[in-house]
Amino acid sequence: SITAGIVAHQELESWSNDYALEGLYKKETTEDAAGVEEERTSAQKFFGSAQGNYKLENPDNRLFGFASYEDDRFSNFNYQSTIAAGWNQKVLENKRHTLEYSIGPGYSFIETQDGENLDSVIVRASSAYSWKISDTANFKQLLSTEVGADNTKSKSETSVSAEISEGLSLKVSLTLDHNSDVTGDTENLDTQTSVTLVYSFF
Repeated sequence: SITAGIVAHQELESWSNDYALEGLYKKETTEDAAGVEEERTSAQKFFGSAQGNYKLENPDNRLFGFASYEDDRFSNFNYQSTIAAGWNQKVLENKRHTLEYSIGPGYSFIETQDGENLDSVIVRASSAYSWKISDTANFKQLLSTEVGADNTKSKSETSVSAEISEGLSLKVSLTLDHNSDVTGDTENLDTQTSVTLVYSFF
């Protein structure tokens, strides 16, 4: 399996922006009833998102705009895309801990594998918490949910990273993707556990 991604943060005088690109590809070797081995692709996923936070007079209070796109070949959907806007607030920031949340209305564009459109108005809420455990170890918890008329999409990513050398870290993460409206044999919950190398630069 191959997993790769880029996460970027941009801090400006009036804006605080976050960007993310993620990709996953996995191939497995299986045996049929006759014992013949065959290879098959078991995961193929792409996700991208961007959020801009416009700082108000109190820079901890912001107005946000968010957009995302997900293409998961083995999910119940051809694609899922979201736009949203609303209120963002940084409620905690010190040497060890940071916590912020966003909430606001939006719109989701969804097409199922059967070609059915499930576009709808949504309410999107998210939170991001980080804890600097030590000078070389960090914990992060990201949560988001998009509640719509036909489907509620939720995501959780829990990770712990430890610095190996300057700029290079080892990251262990658990990602949970849940969709309330699926059909056939598709599971509501998709779980991904990964161990990856992370290179950070400024």
